[in-house]
Amino acid sequence: MKSKLSQEPAPTISTLDDLAKLADYSLLDTLNCDPDATESGVDHAPRQVFTGHYVPVKPTPIEAPEYVAHSKVFFHELGLADSLATSPDFMRVFSGDLSQVPAPMRKLGWATGYALSIFGTEYYQQCPFQTGNGYGDGRAISVLEAVIPDRSLDRNGGRRWEMQLKGGGPTPYCRGADGRAVLRSSVREFLAQEHMHALGVPTSRSLSLYVSKTEKVQRPWYSEGSRSWDPDRLVSEAVAISTRVAPSFLRVGQIELFGRRARKQAHPNAMAELETVVLHLIDREYPDMYGDVIDKTLSTAEKVVSLARAFRGRLTSLVANWIRVGYCQGNFNSDNCAAGGFTLDYGPFGFIEIFDPYYQPWTGGGEHFAFFNQPVAAERNFEMFCTALQPLLEMYPESLQQLDEIRSGFANIMQEAMEKMFAAKLGLATFNAELFGELANLMMQTSVDYTIFFRELSSIPDNITPLKKSFYTNVNEDLDKRWSEWLTKWKTLMTDTSRAPVDISEQMKHVNPKYSLREWLLAPAYQQAAAGHYDLLRELQEVMTQPYAEQSKAVEAKYYRLKPSEFSEVGGVSHLSCSS
Repeated sequence: MKSKLSQEPAPTISTLDDLAKLADYSLLDTLNCDPDATESGVDHAPRQVFTGHYVPVKPTPIEAPEYVAHSKVFFHELGLADSLATSPDFMRVFSGDLSQVPAPMRKLGWATGYALSIFGTEYYQQCPFQTGNGYGDGRAISVLEAVIPDRSLDRNGGRRWEMQLKGGGPTPYCRGADGRAVLRSSVREFLAQEHMHALGVPTSRSLSLYVSKTEKVQRPWYSEGSRSWDPDRLVSEAVAISTRVAPSFLRVGQIELFGRRARKQAHPNAMAELETVVLHLIDREYPDMYGDVIDKTLSTAEKVVSLARAFRGRLTSLVANWIRVGYCQGNFNSDNCAAGGFTLDYGPFGFIEIFDPYYQPWTGGGEHFAFFNQPVAAERNFEMFCTALQPLLEMYPESLQQLDEIRSGFANIMQEAMEKMFAAKLGLATFNAELFGELANLMMQTSVDYTIFFRELSSIPDNITPLKKSFYTNVNEDLDKRWSEWLTKWKTLMTDTSRAPVDISEQMKHVNPKYSLREWLLAPAYQQAAAGHYDLLRELQEVMTQPYAEQSKAVEAKYYRLKPSEFSEVGGVSHLSCSS
């Protein structure tokens, strides 16, 4: 059987010149430039940015870049030739050097500011100027917007993509940091984005990953085998640049920034800048090539209300999908919440192993961003989003009331999405709260691996023996009996339908992945990459972009198993800091 990639049409973009012809800079051409910015883009020291939507910035190339990996799946979706990833022109641009780009590409990138709110509380004092004017893209620099033909359509049409360098050097928002990303964190994000896409979860995408053969920076990290909660030493790590791609990188925190300024009348153009960025968000994220999500003929007030309703739908669906696949964002501040409703900023993320509603991979995260608290965290971000939109509706009481109703309805929509998701994971036509409550208690008491359990359940076993593959502890006679009783009750509910068990099993296997990007699998991959060996990274990439497939027996033996005991409570594996 031919692979998915072999069935794709031949690539249409084989040189940087081909890609450059598709450049179309809607953000730069539509939004306001910071009036204090330099024309040269040499703007790398921390400073306050008081107005404007973006700052032109010249990326800082990494020294002596070396190819590590590219997303073959995404390259083929975009019509890019695989050979492009290792071509000198492409490598030069996507390792940070824009000095020789072909027209109509531009020789400067851009960084954007945003506000910070944490779990629904506005913050100002944490920026170096104690005003909130220092928050923004400190090391993420966008370098290209392009409208690329969508090969999934039968008709002509293009999809807009923004390409952003993670680790592209300091910007005015760097707050004194070096603007770099290290290979370790770059490998994690590069693999996670494509894994999430393969899982069917909306996400930014990975394009390419390059590492410097000579340039290193120091980062706090864990000693080998350390059980410390926080990093216990400084390590020298190779710098890297990964390119992430999305329809836009507009965040809730970005809309918040302009909403706050409009609310406080921070400058004469504050209200106009808020309206401009909101309309740009609608153009970028909500009308798309399949037809307008938000009708262009509506008034601005009507568009704002439609935007809030559409974003609510996307955000609730996104978070339900996170929990479906066992993903925990870790740090779900408003600036890490994409206004387009997809996963953004893979910092202290993690995929749950032992089921725990309060699982939190980040040592600085607390329970408010824990696994089962993500719906509430999303609601707080949505509230901040609606608050940011309010100034645009002050003259329209009816629209303001509609916005309030949309905001207050978030919890119910979120609950519906969660119940629908868990019903699908259990193969049920409707959610059964009693059955799920019993299951959650059993999973916690037995220390059950979340991913393996639901995958084994998807085969609709005759008894609990296959489910024990997911148990980290041996069960006593009482627990064994309770599990058997639960299984009988579940099978009665599951088979009380016109659907055949084989069809239910197939449906369950489409929502319950077999393979999950566990941290103890990631760590050896980036450790070997640090030594210049990329085979394990590329093998992990291949496996994790087919998370629902059975794959080979060798892959199953290596990747479909419980966490080895030697990794338990190890810093950087069971928990990690936000350093990157």
